[in-house]
Amino acid sequence: QVQLAESGGGLVQAGGSLRLSCAASGRIFSVNVMGWYRQAPGKQRELVAAITSGGSTNYVDSVKGRFTISRDSAKNTAYLQMNSLKPEDTAVYYCNFFALATNYWGQGTQVTVSS
Repeated sequence: QVQLAESGGGLVQAGGSLRLSCAASGRIFSVNVMGWYRQAPGKQRELVAAITSGGSTNYVDSVKGRFTISRDSAKNTAYLQMNSLKPEDTAVYYCNFFALATNYWGQGTQVTVSS
């Protein structure tokens, strides 16, 4: 089992920044993918960004150039730096850990961007 602890959500004005953190603990398989998904009210959950244990990254088009995902493998922690936030970024953000064909999810953290 893998447990995920998220932090860093909150309320910010448009144009502002937030940094999300996700610390994984438990049985960590060395080959894995960590990522952030988000779900806005009335919408499906979507992948925002992901990073492999080898450092490859992937972003949804709407956040490219504004969000940066990174990880500290020694701490089993992933970060999502979110800059130039827009009201449409408002959602619950969920950390995801994928390894050995199994998905693990964090409890979610609210990000609200006011206009």
